Amino acid sequence: MKTDITFKNINKLAIPALISGVAEPILSLTDTAIIGNVDYNAAESLAAVGIVGTFISMLIWVLGQTRSAISSIVSQHLGARQLDKVKNLPAQAIFIITSISVLIIIATLPFASGIFKLYNASGLILDYSVDYYSIRVFGFPFTLFTIAIFGTFRGLQNTFYPMIIAIIGTIVNIVLDIAFVYGIEGVISPMHIKGAAWASVIAQIVMALCSAYFLLKKTDISLRMTFPFNTEIKNFIIMILNLFVRTLALNATLYFATRFATSYGTEYIAAYTIAINLWFLGAFIIDGYASAGNILSGKLLGAKNYSKLIELSRFLIKCGIGVGVLLAITGFIFYNSIGGVFTKEQAVLEQFYKVFWIVLLMQPLCALAFIFDGMFKGMGKMKFLRNLLLLSTGLVFIPILFLLDYFELKLYAVFSALTVWIIARGVPLIIKFRQLFLSLSQKT
Repeated sequence: MKTDITFKNINKLAIPALISGVAEPILSLTDTAIIGNVDYNAAESLAAVGIVGTFISMLIWVLGQTRSAISSIVSQHLGARQLDKVKNLPAQAIFIITSISVLIIIATLPFASGIFKLYNASGLILDYSVDYYSIRVFGFPFTLFTIAIFGTFRGLQNTFYPMIIAIIGTIVNIVLDIAFVYGIEGVISPMHIKGAAWASVIAQIVMALCSAYFLLKKTDISLRMTFPFNTEIKNFIIMILNLFVRTLALNATLYFATRFATSYGTEYIAAYTIAINLWFLGAFIIDGYASAGNILSGKLLGAKNYSKLIELSRFLIKCGIGVGVLLAITGFIFYNSIGGVFTKEQAVLEQFYKVFWIVLLMQPLCALAFIFDGMFKGMGKMKFLRNLLLLSTGLVFIPILFLLDYFELKLYAVFSALTVWIIARGVPLIIKFRQLFLSLSQKT
């Protein structure tokens, strides 16, 4: 059970986690790039993808917290050498979460138009948003199924198979995106924004099937639903509820950011869509090391190895900040060419380049916040994460956004508020972690 905190061992977890994590924003970026370059109504289509993407991300992030809860419980039992006690938990968790997802589809699909009007969508943007959502939402249960299995693999200290699954899903999505959106002469008629939605759904189904295959073939964990519920199911549900509230606060941030960007005009929401998806990409790259922290912190806590826990945090800070700085430098090197990948609309590019530098400067700050966020999830400290994000959103992000919007700073207001929000999330986590474990580490 020895866990060496070395660059090699961390990267064995971090690099595959990074690749699998990056798959999610790459799927969104693929839709963004391909839709942003269609022959007609490109800006409106891009805006619709951004609005729907924000809402679907909210749904996924709310219920996708299953991954963190399962990973935390499994890894802590692995560290305590009690894995047999939770082998039936993943199947039960998957049953609960996919059942809820079906209910959400039933509840939201008839009201899609009303939902996207709340994001200030109207006219052609609203029509495209409804078209896109009405197809893409059916991939929701398959995504949650995959996320839950990823959580199981993480708890088992394995990020390799999730990486393979994510790569397969990404390739399928990109190929189908091109084929369905633009069409293949004589074979497939161009389907425009609906084609992007169908490509995502099929990719999500493929990933779910691959996830089930690898879990059943490579582990002794079953997907067969059994009763009675595992004794850890109560702890699982409490974690989920805390993360549910936390994620509502997270999505309140994204909702207000998207709503304000939409209210400024089509070119602004289109530029925001590109910028926020690039921000997500950077976040998920950094999240590779946050995932390593998530995976190892639960195991070390279960083993009561507090000195290694402190060593892990210090090592991951260096890795995360290094990656964040590298991302920022890369972005500045290619600053004037990145936007053109996603759209040729000059009005959109003008607004994008005005704020992209803020996205780049945020990356090292994001590293600190995401790494400690991952470690707290791995240790099951969901209540503190919940309270912190509620305060960061309600007392920091929203007031700053409204204040800067009052001065008509538009996208500057949105991304400046996001930057301060990230700082408000990260600093308290570092302080709390040291309060919890610094003195304990000196005794082990």
